[in-house]
Amino acid sequence: MFRSRSKEEKAPTDKVTADLSKQPRDPEAPKGRPTPKRSEAQTQRRRAATVPTDRKEAAKRQREARRTDLARQREALASGDERYLPARDKGPVRRFVRDFVDSRFSIAEFFLPMAVVILVLSMIRVPSLQNISLLLWLGVIVMIVIDSIGIWLRLKKQLNERFPNEPKRGAVAYGLMRTLQMRRLRLPKPQVKRGERP
Repeated sequence: MFRSRSKEEKAPTDKVTADLSKQPRDPEAPKGRPTPKRSEAQTQRRRAATVPTDRKEAAKRQREARRTDLARQREALASGDERYLPARDKGPVRRFVRDFVDSRFSIAEFFLPMAVVILVLSMIRVPSLQNISLLLWLGVIVMIVIDSIGIWLRLKKQLNERFPNEPKRGAVAYGLMRTLQMRRLRLPKPQVKRGERP
């Protein structure tokens, strides 16, 4: 009789200690970590709500996001919108280089049509025309090299004057590559007219 009673008395004390451990902590006691900002807490909640549970759904969302980004980039390349341009075309330095190249005539942009004409001339089985086509090849290449050197020097000088503190690595090569494309095929589309100085 005494033994069973003591067991019953012990049981409630165990429950009380368990209940004490589950009680909320003192609001004035330190919690051991900094309180997150409201914006951080909201983004964590949103992320938890939008994170897909399976891999297929995650891959599908990633493909859709990539597709929308590419569509935005295509629109930006057509309109010249700086916000969605690819990384290689972004920034004031690259914009100036594009405008500098687009405002001038360059021999390199006519390379493709001239190459087609020269190729047709070289295929005709007349020795004099084949000799002319070889001379034309040589002349076109020499003119492109001279024109490219002139653009390179002028562009480098303008960049150093206008953007002394900006990183300009690869900007001149970017401009020279743009001269090799025909004006109407250039991306991003030209934003200045010929003869209009940037």
